[in-house]
Amino acid sequence: MQRFFMRTPFIPTLAALALLAGCASQAPVDDSGRERGDWKAQQTAIEDLDRWTLIGKAGLRTPEESHSANLDWNQYPHYFRMLISGPFGGGRTVLEGREGRFSLTNGDGRFEAQTPEALMEDQLGWALPVRDLPYWVRGLPGTRDTYQLETDAFGFPSHLEQSGWEIDYRDWSEAGDLWLPRKLALAYGDMRVTLVINRWQTEPDAEADTPSDD
Repeated sequence: MQRFFMRTPFIPTLAALALLAGCASQAPVDDSGRERGDWKAQQTAIEDLDRWTLIGKAGLRTPEESHSANLDWNQYPHYFRMLISGPFGGGRTVLEGREGRFSLTNGDGRFEAQTPEALMEDQLGWALPVRDLPYWVRGLPGTRDTYQLETDAFGFPSHLEQSGWEIDYRDWSEAGDLWLPRKLALAYGDMRVTLVINRWQTEPDAEADTPSDD
């Protein structure tokens, strides 16, 4: 009887150790399904992603005003088009750029300038860093200035500082086999911008990188 009494505790002990080992071998997962190491595994693919479409909503807040608008953004290697509709854009505003040429079209006509930021400032009274945004919305720092980047417990970007802007990555979603930002909060001085991306399309329909002028 003593032999059986001495051995029986050993079996549940082995089971408990096996359970602990199994738990330890599983990678941590957050509520959205991200795992530690996902960002590192996809970073090269994110950097190479140069054709995409996003659809979402943007909010702008300054001490003087607060607006929101719908955003439909098409990005290609040598061309981009942002359709901003709603109060944020003063109705319907289309911002386009290709090969160093930038235009903004709204109810008042079509305007051109050397930079998209100058166009927005002149016509809308505020400006976003349009040349850095294609990087920031993918979770990457822009290439024009130095930066500071912080990551979360899963290795994903959580906070980026560049060109006077601060970008917080609040949420992520899967688009195909890539994790891309779903919600961003941007701040520059007393300007606050919130971007919520409802849909990413990482393989947009083929079209010319430099469409002909209308």
